[in-house]
This record gives sequence, structure tokens and C-alpha cells, in this order.
Amino acid sequence: MATKKEEQNTFSVLNAINVNGHTEKKSTGSQELTYLSWPWAWAEVKKRYPDASYTIYRDEQNRPYIEDNDFGLMCYTTVTINGQTHDMWLPVMDGANKAMKRNPYSYRVWDRRSNKYVEKPVAAATMFDINKTIMRCLVKNLAMFGLGLYIYAGEDLPESTTDGTQPEEANQDSLQEAFEIVKPEIMTAPSKQHLMNIYNANPALHNYKPFMEAMTRRKKEVA
Repeated sequence: MATKKEEQNTFSVLNAINVNGHTEKKSTGSQELTYLSWPWAWAEVKKRYPDASYTIYRDEQNRPYIEDNDFGLMCYTTVTINGQTHDMWLPVMDGANKAMKRNPYSYRVWDRRSNKYVEKPVAAATMFDINKTIMRCLVKNLAMFGLGLYIYAGEDLPESTTDGTQPEEANQDSLQEAFEIVKPEIMTAPSKQHLMNIYNANPALHNYKPFMEAMTRRKKEVA
């Protein structure tokens, strides 16, 4: 069993990792969600904690999910890192983040264009959907230990970089020049969404400390 100090150290190590270069965006109507690559996330954990392990819940019939006829399907994982264990769960969802069931169904939503209620379909879940949910659940489980936790908090930046250094392969002069060009736009950004647009448009600067510091400072100012 991990001591409190060991738990705090594990969280500090994983929470400081910048995961932004290993995420993908998915739009679901008016909402944009961020997903972290599960192979990369698990690899980063194993590099630091080789004894880390995870298990996937299975029911009495060895199925990797639980099922409720009214509410849908749910997947569970358990992760143990450095002697500490956390559980996590995630429903099986379609592209619009609606709970999926064994059989297809529909729900009613208000359509502004037609000014009336319309039916929206939800397809039946498949093993592909379940497999995808399990791996996303694993990533969410790892976030409980700190890795990429800020994604689930609706944030776009980690508390700090892993070691506070700049990438050795980057040309610092070029990065500084690129930063000076975009800096005025950062300092006058009117909203967090505008900052996100700047961030997404400048992937080469994601590991450049002055850029990240300016983004974080302006984010606090417009919050």
C-alpha cells in the first residue's frame, strides 16, 4: 500500500506531463471534446512506473461491460500505480455522446429550424463501441493519477512541463521569432476560445515555455 507521500509524488510526476501533443479533437454538435491517445498515455505511465497494471471488469458471462435495459452499457477499469489503486467507469456512447444500448432507440429534441420536436436515432452498440469505450475509460482512469487530468477539468494547459526544459531538437531562435509574432494576439485575446484557436494554430510552440506562460497568464485574465 502506497504511503501518502508516495501517492503525492506519483500524482505530481504524472500531472506535470504535457499531453497536448498527443490528443485529438472531436466535435459533438455545439461541444468540442478532447481525447488522449491511450497507447501513448499507457506508455508514459509504464516508463515511469514499470509495475503499473490495469484490469477490465467482466461480468459472470465474461463480458467486459454491465448492461441495463433502461440506461445502457457501462465499462469499468481499475488501475494500480506505485501501490495506489483507482477505479473508473464510462458509458458506451455514440458520436453525439448519447448512451448506447443493445438495441437502437431514438430520443426527442427541439429543432429550432422547424420549430418543433424531432426524433434523433441512436444506433445499437457493437463490440467496436465497447472496445473503444474501455480504452477511453483506461485513459480517464489514468487521469485520476494526474496524467492529462486538466483535460477533464476543461483546461487546455498542464500546471507545468515535466522537467521545465525546452525540447533540445527545437531551434530556439525560430521559436522565439514565431512567439514574438503571435504574442500581441495572445495579449489581446478576448476569450478562452480565442486562446484555444491561437494554441491550435501554433503546434510548434506547444513546448515553448514563454508561449505557454503567456497563454496561461492571459487565460487567467479573461476567465
